[in-house]
Amino acid sequence: LVSGYGEEPARAIADASLLEAPLDLTIKEPGRIDEWAERLGGVALSTGTVRIAAGGRIEDREGYRDGAWWVQDAAAALPARLLGDDLSGKQIADLCAAPGGKTAQLAARGAHVTAVDISAARLSRVAENLQRLGLAANVVEADVATWQPGRTFDAVLLDAPCSASGTIRRHPDILHLKSDKDIAELIRIQTRLLDRAAELVQPGGTLVYCTCALGKAEGESRIQSFLDRHKDFARHPITAGEAGMNADWITADGALRTLPTGTPGGDPELRGMDGFFAARLKRAQ
Repeated sequence: LVSGYGEEPARAIADASLLEAPLDLTIKEPGRIDEWAERLGGVALSTGTVRIAAGGRIEDREGYRDGAWWVQDAAAALPARLLGDDLSGKQIADLCAAPGGKTAQLAARGAHVTAVDISAARLSRVAENLQRLGLAANVVEADVATWQPGRTFDAVLLDAPCSASGTIRRHPDILHLKSDKDIAELIRIQTRLLDRAAELVQPGGTLVYCTCALGKAEGESRIQSFLDRHKDFARHPITAGEAGMNADWITADGALRTLPTGTPGGDPELRGMDGFFAARLKRAQ
């Protein structure tokens, strides 16, 4: 699950995963991040997330019932930010959208979002979250691999099914539940979904692919394989400082790679973040 990092980095990832994960919140109105950090007794991270101590009922926190924020790890909030802060009028498809954190981010920034997921039960949670937050999206129950909307989009965000090895701080059982056979099947699914997502991007549009997986087979290798098959797409490199991202989170190819050993600026306790991979691609005109 952490192949390709070497023994010492892998050990550091394991050690970081022993620390209790904090509670990260995405604020619906970005201009009020500092205000909500103060009201909730937390800190505002450089990436635009409010971080507070874990514990207690989420529903009892100030602002929850008013839809002022939602729970979303600081790393998980980054892929949607790769599409920009002002998305007014943009038509965006959020594929494998449940539980809806990225859909909410996109909608809060003005996008017309189509949120697609194969699970009716998980989509009901998306709808509930959007209602609480006072946000709107077109929620579609469908298999992304065969979904036929009859149109293309300005941008497509694919948060593909993965091993979820980057979330081991919160779910340590993943290390015991996932096998090489599971990873191979997930890679097959990721490849298929990426190919379908590409067809949904209009010429000149943007495709963001992400997984909460540490293994490069589910991240860097998927993108290189995709680009080998799709000559009409090219990398749109991520730059340091964009959305508050640190330079050491950016790969040599301009993709995002966060690890549990990393922490966004602003957290004096250095409580880490989930492991995430994201790549931004541009389709030729």
